Amino acid sequence: MKKIVIIGGGYAGIYALRELVKNKNIKITLIDKHTYHNLQPEVYDLIANKSNFADVTIDLTTLCMGFDHNHLEFKNLKVRKIDKKDKKIYTEEKEIVEFDYLILAAGTRTFFPPQVSGLNHADDIKKLHRAIVFKQSFEKQLFEKIKNEAKQCADTRILVVGAGLSGVEIAAEMAYFSNKFFKRGNFSCENLKISLVSSSASILPGLSQQLINISQERLKSLGINIITNTKLEKVEDGYCFLSNGTRINHSFVIFTGGVEASPLTSELDIKTNQKGQVIVNEHMQVLEHENIYAIGDIAEIRNNDDEIMPPNVTIARISGSLAGKNVLKSLENKPLVKTNPKLDGILIALGGEYAAGNLFGLIHVKGKLAYYIKKFVFHSYRRPLLKLINIGYSRFRKFQH
Repeated sequence: MKKIVIIGGGYAGIYALRELVKNKNIKITLIDKHTYHNLQPEVYDLIANKSNFADVTIDLTTLCMGFDHNHLEFKNLKVRKIDKKDKKIYTEEKEIVEFDYLILAAGTRTFFPPQVSGLNHADDIKKLHRAIVFKQSFEKQLFEKIKNEAKQCADTRILVVGAGLSGVEIAAEMAYFSNKFFKRGNFSCENLKISLVSSSASILPGLSQQLINISQERLKSLGINIITNTKLEKVEDGYCFLSNGTRINHSFVIFTGGVEASPLTSELDIKTNQKGQVIVNEHMQVLEHENIYAIGDIAEIRNNDDEIMPPNVTIARISGSLAGKNVLKSLENKPLVKTNPKLDGILIALGGEYAAGNLFGLIHVKGKLAYYIKKFVFHSYRRPLLKLINIGYSRFRKFQH
């Protein structure tokens, strides 16, 4: 029985898994260092108290048990080394997992530039546990502010560094949540100040000017200070130093200034780009090894015009599904399918029930309509997974009894 291993239980890994389970005669192992699939785009709702931990995670154990497949298992392991020649995966837990085909879906992490000193003081909210710690710290500071408002009313300053999708969405959600919090309680001490720093000439570089304009207008209406053409140079306790010569005191620094691939890629001795992302062909295969695939954020994926596709859920779906299909086709000695990924569009959460988006490159939407479209897209992904984990949980309970 052929062994297929997926490393990474994120969006791309799940989409690959949904294809692979169609073949009941293979052994599938999903490996992840976490026990849950983090629904990353919804973490900002968690921070803004619009959802809870259960709303932004999918349990991987019960998910795997929910599929109709007798040879599928989830292993909560941390991968340390991959031996391509002997087709073995070595883990921190000393367990060795063998494979015939390997799908790398370990994603990316926030890149902290080494030349910027003091970034250890910054919050990395892409990691769920760090997002929860930040949420708790922020709420504690709000409580302290209210408790002491009769005596003093010190500013709470949040500096969000990086004005791509992540930076814009977190700045908007934090501003909206805070404004709503102070308004609801009629507190006098409501001097929260949020600044968004972009090293580019505008926020959301690479997106349409209309989408940039809509987003910028919304951010300014929320009271967010936008600083462009400026880089973060140094972080010290209580202060950030910017390339424009200004010094900003801060309560929190959230860094979203870039990504790098999982460190797994550096040990594989395969072709990668500057971010550590694996270079793949049109079949999602690693160039040097036909039995190894890379998908989602960990891969540099190009379309037919040789344009690098942005790391998002649409590309994770396309690449993950394609890799799963091509592994099955390889097993059947059938021609592999080529990819030409196209974006369905882009939707940006901008605080509360407000979003902005571009659909299929044809039409721009904003406000509640865009928000409800974004929610529909999210629920259409999450709903079938919830069905599977409910089935898996029922099976799990039966095994326990």
